[in-house]
Amino acid sequence: MLFPTPALNAADQAVLAEIEAMRGKLRHQVQANPAKWSLGLRKYLTADAVAASNSIEGFRVSTIDVQDLMDGERDVEVTDENREETLAYQRMMTYVWTLHDAADFSYGKGLLNAMHWMLQGHRHTQRKPAGQWRRGPVYVTDPRDPSIAAYTAPDAVDVPPLMDELVAWLNTDDGAAHPLIRAAMAHLHLVSIHPWADGNGRMSRSLQTLMIAREGVLAPEFSSIEAWLGRPGNTWEYYRELQNRGATYLPDQDVSSWIRFNLTAYHQQAQTVQGRLDRTAAVWEMLTSFATANGLDERVISALHDVAVVGRIRRARYEQAEGLTLQQAQRDLRDLAAAGLLESVGRTRARYYTSGPRFPEQVLDVARKPQTLAMPY
Repeated sequence: MLFPTPALNAADQAVLAEIEAMRGKLRHQVQANPAKWSLGLRKYLTADAVAASNSIEGFRVSTIDVQDLMDGERDVEVTDENREETLAYQRMMTYVWTLHDAADFSYGKGLLNAMHWMLQGHRHTQRKPAGQWRRGPVYVTDPRDPSIAAYTAPDAVDVPPLMDELVAWLNTDDGAAHPLIRAAMAHLHLVSIHPWADGNGRMSRSLQTLMIAREGVLAPEFSSIEAWLGRPGNTWEYYRELQNRGATYLPDQDVSSWIRFNLTAYHQQAQTVQGRLDRTAAVWEMLTSFATANGLDERVISALHDVAVVGRIRRARYEQAEGLTLQQAQRDLRDLAAAGLLESVGRTRARYYTSGPRFPEQVLDVARKPQTLAMPY
C-alpha cells in the first residue's frame, strides 16, 4: 500500500498557481537569454543541486568546488571520499536529466536500480549491494543521536511488492494530481519504502527531480528543489517532516503537511532561481558595457562574469566556455590579472582567478546582493 495523495485546499491551490506563474516566467526568460551566460547558470544550478543533496547525507563540498570537479579539475581541495560521492551523484543526475525528453519513456525497477548503481556502485559490497534491493533491515538514525532509530523501513521481503506497486503508480497518469504534487508523492513513497541498503535519500530526491523534469515546463537544471532542501534550516525541516510520518511504514495517513512542505520548497526555489537569473543578466549587461568602454575583447566577459557571480574562474572553464586554445586562455587571464581586474591564486594546475583591485565594484555589489525570499503560506 502507498500513501494516498491528499486533496489540495484553497491555500494550497493558490500557492500552486503562484508557482506555475513563476515557472512560466522563468521558462520565457531562459529561452530569450544569451546562450553563453545561461549555460553558465545551468552549470551552476547543476553543481548547487549536487552539492546540496550530498550535504544532506554528510558529504560537504562547496558548490564552486563541485563545479570544478564537474569540469574535470583534479587539483580541488576535497577528500577522496567527497570527490567520489560528488562525481557519482553528478553522473547519475546527468543521466536523470537526459531522460527529461526521452521518447517512449517508462519507469521501471531496472531503471531505478541502474540509477542506484551509478550513485552507489563505488561502494558496492556483499552486505550493501548497489543496484539491488536490500536483503535485510534498514534504519534511519536520528540526526541528533545515531543510537536512536528515527525510522525503521518495511521488512526486506515487502520491498519487491511495494516497488511493483510504486512503479505501476509512476506509470499511471490519472490526471487527478498536478505533476508537481505527484513528484512530491513519489519522493515520499520511495524514501519511505527505503528499498536499498544505502543512498535512499538521494535516490528519492532524484526521482522527484526526474518527474518534475519529465513534466517539460522547465529545463531540468531549473526544476530541482535539491538545492533548497540542502540549506541547513530547510534540511532540519525536511527531517522533521519525514519523522512526522511515524517511526515505521504507516501509509494509511494524511500527508497534507508533506505536500505543503514541498509546495513551499517549489515556491522558494523558483524565487531563488528567478533572483539568480536576474542578477546574472544584470551582471552580464554591466560587464558588456564595461568591456566596451575599456577596449576589452568581448570574449573575456565570460571570465569576468564567472568571477562576479560564482567567485572565481579557472583556465580550463574559460577555455571551454569560449572555445579557445590553452595558450589563448592563459594569455587572456594573465592580461586581465596584469590589468588588476583579476587576481591569481595558487600555482600551476591549481591556479584560479578571483576579482582584482580594479574589478568594477558596482558589478560585485549587484552580483553579491543578498536575496529576500517570501513565504508562500
